[in-house]
Amino acid sequence: MINYSEFFKKSLNSLKLDGNYRIFADLEKLAGSFPQALNYKDNSVSEVTVWCSNDYLGMSQNPSVLANMTDALTKVGAGSGGTRNISGTNHYHVLLERELCYLHQKESALLFNSGYLANQASLSTLGKKLPDCIFFSDEKNHASMIQGMKNSNAKKVIFKHNDLSDLEINLKKYSKVKSKIIVFESVYSMDGDFAPIEKICDLAEKHNALTFLDEVHAVGIYGQRGAGVAERDGVMDRIDIIQGTLAKAFGVIGGYIAGKKDTIDFIRSFSSGFIFTTSLPPCIAAGAYTSIRHLKFSSLEREKLFKVVKELKAQLKKYNIPFLKNDSHILPVMIGDPILCKKASQILLDDFQIYVQPINYPTVPKGKERLRITASPQHSPKMIRKLASALNTVFKCLKINKAA
Repeated sequence: MINYSEFFKKSLNSLKLDGNYRIFADLEKLAGSFPQALNYKDNSVSEVTVWCSNDYLGMSQNPSVLANMTDALTKVGAGSGGTRNISGTNHYHVLLERELCYLHQKESALLFNSGYLANQASLSTLGKKLPDCIFFSDEKNHASMIQGMKNSNAKKVIFKHNDLSDLEINLKKYSKVKSKIIVFESVYSMDGDFAPIEKICDLAEKHNALTFLDEVHAVGIYGQRGAGVAERDGVMDRIDIIQGTLAKAFGVIGGYIAGKKDTIDFIRSFSSGFIFTTSLPPCIAAGAYTSIRHLKFSSLEREKLFKVVKELKAQLKKYNIPFLKNDSHILPVMIGDPILCKKASQILLDDFQIYVQPINYPTVPKGKERLRITASPQHSPKMIRKLASALNTVFKCLKINKAA
């Protein structure tokens, strides 16, 4: 007979011993002062600078976004009141889906309550319903994509990260399979590198495979109108299904897919993850709509972001702080040890009032632990210099190898 309590305690203690137990920082964002936040700890409150937010452009505090969310809240109330099928389709949802179609130049779009759900529900539905379906999945795909493919019970073939040769070898191996879907991301959130989207599209067309592209860390930031890396690379029309989020650069919450009308309608009609979930609050849809519209016509936020990224990289190089080299807005500072990574994060918070969450296994492989730093247009030159100097002190204090 199992002792449930002892089993749970033993499992948690194992996480703690390995340095992989997660502790949440109790933060209160300061609207209008992002990236500043209040940190609640041990009956005390202190102000900290956040350097790990996915609110990449600070749109969660944009005055127009807040004003339109408030207006929608006053007009229609808080919750939607039901699933999309049963009273939960509000005009704000319709407007947002229409705007997502315009953004990605697709015939149709479908809202989900999160990017995770959008991936999980869409891939699960496709894998279950398409005949003899096989997924070809990049080895560094997000957990939500992996879970969606797993839930479908369809066969999954993993190809080496961004390796076109390995992908084609596997596509050829299963050339006679009826249904094939290549599943990949545009920007990989932990390393910050880009996928070779155009060449993957070439392979998809050559081998009659659908393309499913996760753009969650790219929408709002890349492309002339913020539609993502596929827009930047001029290949948006070649992607069958684009999946994105409203919770990062757009500053609110929610996920979506966009593609051809029949494809999206198919997922809408067969996905239990969509059908049986209460829809997003209308005020959230109003905020997302406003944020997307703003970033379609304003490049100022993107320009400021990459100016900060450039300055931060220069400061990190000055102190010889090891970070993964990429051309994106994500800066992974490599530690290589879970215990040291956690200690580094804690020292930054306690001694320097800088919050950067440690990233340990299973989010990244063992031995690849890191501090995942994300800049924003609102980070000042003073904040940049303070972060780089603090990291240098922490590396010295903990004797972390700068060749990690």
